[in-house]
Amino acid sequence: MNYIFLGLFAVFSAIHLYYSWIHEPKWRARTKPFLLLFLLLYYVTTASHVHITLVLALFTSWLGDVLLIPKGHKWFTMGGISFLISHILFIAVYVRRIHLPSAVWILILLAGLVYIGISVWVMNSVKANTPKSMVVPMSMYLFTNSAMNLFALLQLMSLKNTGAAVAFAGAVLFFASDCTLFLVRYHDNKNMVFRKHFTVMLTYLLAEFLIAFGMILIG
Repeated sequence: MNYIFLGLFAVFSAIHLYYSWIHEPKWRARTKPFLLLFLLLYYVTTASHVHITLVLALFTSWLGDVLLIPKGHKWFTMGGISFLISHILFIAVYVRRIHLPSAVWILILLAGLVYIGISVWVMNSVKANTPKSMVVPMSMYLFTNSAMNLFALLQLMSLKNTGAAVAFAGAVLFFASDCTLFLVRYHDNKNMVFRKHFTVMLTYLLAEFLIAFGMILIG
């Protein structure tokens, strides 16, 4: 059964990415609610030990997807809140496996500076077209995503295994997806991001899958 759900996730992701590529919003909206649903079902039918925190993280990601379907700043904000909760839940998943004496703190510091630098650059790039009331919340969102990435890196340093490396790769892609989304939505040059929502969704779907699969490998 788990391979059926994985296959459905792959098929619906491919369909959604195709409609993202050709800029067909109606069918993007129709396929989007199924994406994380099938990934969640794949996780719970595959993992040797189902972690409720990860289930909640995937669920709030699914909810964020659904809330981002309607247009408008209100829906964008609500979707962002749901994804913010998702990132916090991912942190809760990683922190249980972190062994602080294994951390290489200079690398954590350097990685943190890179994430902060990219976040500041993205917000400066979109600030002119972003409603003033959303600048601070969007900045805090990117910083939370950055923190999620650092905790994934700490998990990798602690476990030093394939599953942790896969989960960290997923975290990096999640950060790339969110940065791209902000640029697609609010940057002056709408053509600066390749194929707009295709890039956002490709990195996002890979991110969610790699995080879930990495945690399956960890057990």
